[in-house]
Amino acid sequence: MKQWQCTICKYIHKGENPPEKCPVCGADKSKFIEINKSPIPETPSAKEKIAIKPESDNSGKKEVLKSSPAIKKTGFKKIESLLVTHHAHPVSVHTPNGILPAAVILFLLAWIFDYDLLSRVAFINLIFVIIALPFVIFTGFLEWKNKYNGALTIIFKLKILAATITLVSCVISLVWFLIDPGILSSSKAWVFILINIIMLIAAGIAGHIGGKLVFKD
Repeated sequence: MKQWQCTICKYIHKGENPPEKCPVCGADKSKFIEINKSPIPETPSAKEKIAIKPESDNSGKKEVLKSSPAIKKTGFKKIESLLVTHHAHPVSVHTPNGILPAAVILFLLAWIFDYDLLSRVAFINLIFVIIALPFVIFTGFLEWKNKYNGALTIIFKLKILAATITLVSCVISLVWFLIDPGILSSSKAWVFILINIIMLIAAGIAGHIGGKLVFKD
């Protein structure tokens, strides 16, 4: 049976023909390539090999090929490579995804029981989320650009949209509470709670898509 690999997310499909769309990232069948069942050994690229003619001598040695050392990445390129290689985005995203549900639940409880302390604890949680989000989004962008070739299939568009909604909602919630700490006791409390629920749903969607891309499931 033939095997086809998606060049965007590396999902492998088994069958006589590639699927119309990748079930993981949504790429169309033109992005699939047929692969062998056994792995193809890697060969040095043309850039890594240079032909060097030996100096004339009396030994009669034949011309040999010498490999030049791989070009080392420096500066930002090196940092970028390390962040992608060591999965900085999947690791760092656990911080906001873990704290956000707690913050939203605390805001809900503070609203229901009119308990000011809970709302302040939720606000502190949001501070940690807003601190973590820029790094999470930055590493997510690096991973999308380097690992998925900047593909803009529907699943990536949804992930980018969900991440944007999460960030914007978090900023609105944080600033609003900072300006009006008693918002949960006012008539506009339901709007504030709705913004937080939207933020939590968006974060959940982004996390679900990220897990789908990582685990291909």
